Amino acid sequence: MNRFATLFAAALLCAVTLFFTAGTAAAIDVRAAVLRVDYQVQRPISRFDEAPEDLGFAGAALADQDNNSTGSFMGHTYETIQKSAAPDAADAALDEILADGIRLIVIHAREEDVLRLADRAAEEGALVFNARAGDMAMRNEDCRANLLHTATSYAQQADAIAQFAIWKKWPRWVLISGSNPADMALADAYRRAATKFGAQIVEERTFEDTGGARRTDSGHVLVQRQLPTFMQDLPEHDVVITADETDYFAAYLTYHLWDPRPVMGSSGLRPVQMHGGHEAYGATQLQTRFEKLAGRYIKDADYNVWIALRAVGEAVTRAQTAEPDGVKDYLLSDQFELAGFKGQEVTFRDWNGQMRQQVMLYDDRVTVSVSPQEGFLHQNAVQDTLGLDRPESACTAFSN
Repeated sequence: MNRFATLFAAALLCAVTLFFTAGTAAAIDVRAAVLRVDYQVQRPISRFDEAPEDLGFAGAALADQDNNSTGSFMGHTYETIQKSAAPDAADAALDEILADGIRLIVIHAREEDVLRLADRAAEEGALVFNARAGDMAMRNEDCRANLLHTATSYAQQADAIAQFAIWKKWPRWVLISGSNPADMALADAYRRAATKFGAQIVEERTFEDTGGARRTDSGHVLVQRQLPTFMQDLPEHDVVITADETDYFAAYLTYHLWDPRPVMGSSGLRPVQMHGGHEAYGATQLQTRFEKLAGRYIKDADYNVWIALRAVGEAVTRAQTAEPDGVKDYLLSDQFELAGFKGQEVTFRDWNGQMRQQVMLYDDRVTVSVSPQEGFLHQNAVQDTLGLDRPESACTAFSN
C-alpha cells in the first residue's frame, strides 16, 4: 500500500470512529487560554523577522477552527482566550485566566516566567503547555508535573543539526556563540550534541554583544569589519556552528567568514518547528488554512500553540474529558498520537512532558532536510534520538 493510500485509510478509520463515538459522546465545552509574555528587546537584525502582533494567537485561532470542526460531530465546543502581558503583569494575567475557570493554558514566555506561572497554575489544578522556551533544565531537574512542552528543546534543535552534519560527513566543527546567557545555554546544547554523535569541536569562540543599534548602517558595517578578522586563524574545520539565541551576529556570519564553510545553527541552516515554505507530508493544507486566517506565513510560535491546542482537542475527543488530569493522562499514554505534518505523528515523552517531533532544517527558503536523519536508530522511537532520552533524564515529576 502506497503512502497516500495509507493516509486515506487512516483518515477513513478516524471518520468512522468519530461517527460511532458521536452517538454516545457527552457535550463538552472546552475553554483554554494562550498567555503570551511580551519582552522589551532590541528589534531583530532583519525586518523580515519582526514579530507580528498576532504571533502565537493566530495558531490558537486555527486550532479552534480545527477542533470545532471535529467537535461539531461530538457535541464539543472549543474557545481559546488570548492574552498578552508584559513580564511584570504576567502573574495578574494568569490570575485572570484562572479566575475565569480556565485550566488548560498555553504559555509563550521565557523559562523563568514559564516555571513561575506553571507553579501558580498548579495550585489551581491547571495543565500548562510551554510554547516558547527551549531551556534544558525545565525538561530535566526543574521539570514540573503540570508542564508539557510543544516547543522543541535546545537539545532537540542541536541534535537535529548534529545528525545532519554527521550524515554529511562534516564532523569537525567551529562553534561560535554569543555572550548572553541564552546564547551560552544553546552553545552547551551543541557541545552535548557533538559528544553524543561523535563530532569534534576543534575551536570555540565567543562574539561579544556590546549592545547598540544593529539595524543602522554603522551597525552592519561594524559587524562586516569585525567578523572576517574574528574568524581568522581557525584550525581545519568542516562547518561553522552558531549559537546566537539573542540574534546579535549570526545572520551576518555566512558571507563574512575568512574560510568559506557551511554555516548551521542560528543562521544558515536552522532547526525550526515549522515554516511557510514547507509543503511535504500534507502540510500544504495547513499552510493554506493558516494563511487564509492570518494573512501571513506561519511561524514557530504559531505552530507550537496550534499543536498544543490540537493535542488538547485530540485528548478531549478520545478520552471524553476536558479535565486537566484526564487530558494529561491521555497525552502521556501510548494511545495518543497526532498528525504534525512533519512525516511522523507527534507524541509526548512520559518522563518529562516533551513532545516528540521531527525538526526541520530550513535555509530561509525550503526544507533542506528533516531530522532524525536516516541511519540514526532508537530502540523505541526514532524521534528520541533528538533531545533527552529516558536514561539521560533527571526529571522525577512524572514518575509519581
